[in-house]
Amino acid sequence: QVQLVESGGGLVQAGGSLRLSCAASGRTFSSYRMGWFRQAPGKEREFVATLNWSGASTYYADSVKGRFTISRDNAKNTVYLQMNSLKPEDTALYSCAASSGIGTVVSDTGYDYWGRGTQVTVSS
Repeated sequence: QVQLVESGGGLVQAGGSLRLSCAASGRTFSSYRMGWFRQAPGKEREFVATLNWSGASTYYADSVKGRFTISRDNAKNTVYLQMNSLKPEDTALYSCAASSGIGTVVSDTGYDYWGRGTQVTVSS
């Protein structure tokens, strides 16, 4: 079992930055691939970014590539999402998730555990 708790969301102006954190419980955190997803009102949940157990392999959605950076600290059981150059269209509920799957996982069906999310609102 892995429990995930996100933090760091808030209201920011367009062009600004936020750093999201996702704290995980459990001693097996380092064995999981971690991902960030987001869901805007009236829209389906969409993939944002993912990284493997070591953090050496990352993958991003085209919409955030070059602006967002995913990273992890296995000693702290925490995964991060650094978001720069934020746009109003980045406004959404951001959730982190843990996957025991093999390979790069971009579908939400490939993740086993989910946090409740943290709200990010970007004003124009």
